Amino acid sequence: MIDKIRLSNFKSHKDTQLNFGNLTVLSGQNGVGKSSIIQAMLLLRQTNEKNRLNDILDLNSPLCFIGKSNDAIYRFPNEEFENEIGIVLKNQKHEYSWLFEIPKNQKKSYLQRKNDISDSDGYEELSLFNNKFQYLSAFRGVEYITDDYAVEFQKQISVNEGRGELVAQFLFEYGKKLKVIESLKHPLEKDDFLLSQVSAWEREISNNVNVIAVPFGDNYDIKYSFDTIPSDKKLGPVDELSKKNVGFGLSYVLPIIVAILSAEKDSLLLVENPEAHIHPYGISKLTELICLAAQAGIQIIVETHSDHVINGILVQNKKFTQSKEEKGIDRQNVKIYHFDRDEKEHKTIYIEIEVNDNGVMENQPEKFFDQIENDLDDLYSSK
Repeated sequence: MIDKIRLSNFKSHKDTQLNFGNLTVLSGQNGVGKSSIIQAMLLLRQTNEKNRLNDILDLNSPLCFIGKSNDAIYRFPNEEFENEIGIVLKNQKHEYSWLFEIPKNQKKSYLQRKNDISDSDGYEELSLFNNKFQYLSAFRGVEYITDDYAVEFQKQISVNEGRGELVAQFLFEYGKKLKVIESLKHPLEKDDFLLSQVSAWEREISNNVNVIAVPFGDNYDIKYSFDTIPSDKKLGPVDELSKKNVGFGLSYVLPIIVAILSAEKDSLLLVENPEAHIHPYGISKLTELICLAAQAGIQIIVETHSDHVINGILVQNKKFTQSKEEKGIDRQNVKIYHFDRDEKEHKTIYIEIEVNDNGVMENQPEKFFDQIENDLDDLYSSK
């Protein structure tokens, strides 16, 4: 796992150092630097995929598009790294660092490497750079495509901007081959193969739904069916509905559920806005699955704007403390950050939210998912 990241002079990050847990949550208003944490890791991975990481940092394609070098540079550089952009990753064993020159010509699509290659020796052991990795962005739910190499050899659900475009092929390939680890199995589904477990967890989003991965010409597609309650009329299931006709929530959450249930210990999942298009109950259940996976040793970094995700994590923290079966997630395995912006220097600032054994936040800052409380105060105010 990655235990720590440091970003210097990258976008709005003058000098940001975050400790990661099994589950790390990035929250805050728009434009305060949350996505940049994820983007820095994506840039390393996509450059490595092109075998260029010893020489440059490739700013564009296929996971992440930053633009030109001037788009990647913090405007008021940290004096310690005045002429360079730095990305440092640490785990329990090693520190891996990449330093890149801030070019005079700021219209390049790459940054040239500055430090010695030995400073990042052994980085390949991080899950960020191998097949135990998945990235799912807020833009998921697009049309599905086929990529035999990415699915069969790299075991990827997405290669283009985290869109989840390979999930149909992935589920068709592994749905009845891959077994889900015990602690992630849905309590109402005895079959431990991926496809059955995916359907079981999708039923927390929409009652009685079944997920079906089907070949579609040279491509693959996802269809949905719905079981009906048995009656004297002997009604059968509602079969073969397209994703366009069952609500966006099912197709938006599908790649996340598949990524989690197909992951093994020490995998790394980067997920943006898991709450998109989902009812609050479904968000709570998805958060439960995320917490179970993180507790099982799957590292998950989540960017969210949902208080339901935060509250869901707090519930799972409390459940772990009170449960003899150790359900939920140990609060020691969770890091929750609230991001903001220093307007004088236009730099990212942040605070780590502390949680006690009862799942209560000890230092909730202003604007940290307090809008419901503020609105209720206004509604019930006598003024």
